Amino acid sequence: MKSVCIYCGSSPGTDPRFMEEAVAAGTLIAREGLTLVYGGGRVGLMGAVADAALAAGGKVVGVMPADLVSQEIAHTGLTELVVVNSMHERKWRMAELSDGFLCLPGGPGTFEEIFEQWTWALLGFHAKPCGFVNVSGYYDLLRATIQQMADNGFIAQQYVDMLVYADSTAEAIERFRAYVPPPPKWGVAPVEQRY
Repeated sequence: MKSVCIYCGSSPGTDPRFMEEAVAAGTLIAREGLTLVYGGGRVGLMGAVADAALAAGGKVVGVMPADLVSQEIAHTGLTELVVVNSMHERKWRMAELSDGFLCLPGGPGTFEEIFEQWTWALLGFHAKPCGFVNVSGYYDLLRATIQQMADNGFIAQQYVDMLVYADSTAEAIERFRAYVPPPPKWGVAPVEQRY
């Protein structure tokens, strides 16, 4: 594993532990010699993760659509800022650059991004781990909802179990390194990763 994509809120949230974990995540990723890939923003938890990684001497790659850059929310101090044309291209590029996908607390954009990567993983489009840092129980209800999908026959249990839940970024990264993907849903492994 050489890089980790972090999805998280463009707001700080209401619990100070969210920000504490964002800072811890960025610091840890840098100290582990991993590249941080994220959405490129300077605000909220996103900005805090990037700032912490940079302060710890890490490499940080942000990916952001041009229209958001023009609204002046892009982080200007990154190792690299990749400017793309659309949100779809942003997600594809972040996926291409990353060896795993990890969520800190966030809103609908955070959920949408990790669900797409999880879907691609269970289809076998990539074999990279996906997971959640469950700060203050933030993802407890989501985890229960995902389990309900399996309980009601909409997804096999192995694809629920492939998701990593951890109380800290450090625990999540350790589990990412030991990750073994399940067989793809349709039983045919891809020739190469595709998005």
